[in-house]
Amino acid sequence: MSASLDIRRPSSHVATVWLNRPDVRNAFNEAVIAELRETFTQLGADTQLRAIVLGGHGKAFCAGADLAWMRAMADYSWEQNRADAQALADMLWTLYSCPVPVVGRIHGDCYAGGVGLAAVCDVLVASEAAGFCLSEAKLGLLPGTISPYVIRAMGEQASRRYMVTAERFTATQAHALGFVHEVCTADALDAKVDEIVTALVANGPMAARACKRLVQDIAGQPITAALREDTARRIADIRASDEGRDGVQAFLGKRKPSWLEPG
Repeated sequence: MSASLDIRRPSSHVATVWLNRPDVRNAFNEAVIAELRETFTQLGADTQLRAIVLGGHGKAFCAGADLAWMRAMADYSWEQNRADAQALADMLWTLYSCPVPVVGRIHGDCYAGGVGLAAVCDVLVASEAAGFCLSEAKLGLLPGTISPYVIRAMGEQASRRYMVTAERFTATQAHALGFVHEVCTADALDAKVDEIVTALVANGPMAARACKRLVQDIAGQPITAALREDTARRIADIRASDEGRDGVQAFLGKRKPSWLEPG
């Protein structure tokens, strides 16, 4: 366990990363940012992993920036602010580009930078009591480093509203926007997360990673000849791979593929 994160390995194929600062509603500072980046860099390099769950201990998922950190930043120069913001941007990119699918477990408050952490996840499961807020404008700030991920996950129209108004919105509203994939009671939250993780683990490990990368690379791109050639190449590559061949042969032979066999 690190100072700010609780990292567990319930199986060889699954890792859980818990924000572990419940006394400050898992608000982050420069130490948390560095630990998240290092942790997801290491987990992304683990070829045994098929799913990562990101959650928070205590009453909230993540309330954004730590108040003590914000007080310190009040005296920063422009250069210091730029370096600090770049560290956050680099951490978010590390989580977003992690090759392993990431499931976000959202409960309680998910505010400001916490919404950014949620937005970089691939699947979001939220408690019906969870609350979201892009609160930066209330402080005279803007959600700069998280904006590329929030806008992709929430859409331009919804982002325009909630970034400029800094209104709080519910898990049900987040689900209607397509930001959250599943909403359930607090008691059912872990079971729903486990259900998603089970589905991920059952898929071809390299195929799941390739699907994640496919969406990231293709979303928003014009359907050009180059894009059509790229997608055809990707299919050919995975069909010719050991995993692809084994998966198809297992399906045709009505047996389990090798990645589901014990051993």
